[in-house]
Amino acid sequence: QVQLVESGGGLVQPGGSLRLSCATSQSIFDIYLMGWYRQAPGKQRELVATISKGGTTSYADSVKGRFTIFRNNAKNTVYLQMNSLKPEDTAAYYCNADIKIATMLPLVSYWGQGTQVTVSS
Repeated sequence: QVQLVESGGGLVQPGGSLRLSCATSQSIFDIYLMGWYRQAPGKQRELVATISKGGTTSYADSVKGRFTIFRNNAKNTVYLQMNSLKPEDTAAYYCNADIKIATMLPLVSYWGQGTQVTVSS
């Protein structure tokens, strides 16, 4: 079973920066769309950013200009660079990836376990 392993969350002051990372736990055939979502207490999970295998990105309006998603296909890793963090960015952040484990197996969407980001003074 493939796992997505996240790291990089923590406590940061408003205006600060964090970088989240997400990597697969084992070798896989291919990864297609990758993304980051977040969920604050009492709220629904929302899309933060996505990146295609070719590098095309999209962002939620609330993070445009502050967050950057990028990936390293050789390392099967996706990153989320978060700058100018605000208290309203506080949430559990989840990595998502569409993965094909082997050539004969179907494309499956996987989720990370989540990493907490808290923005507070």
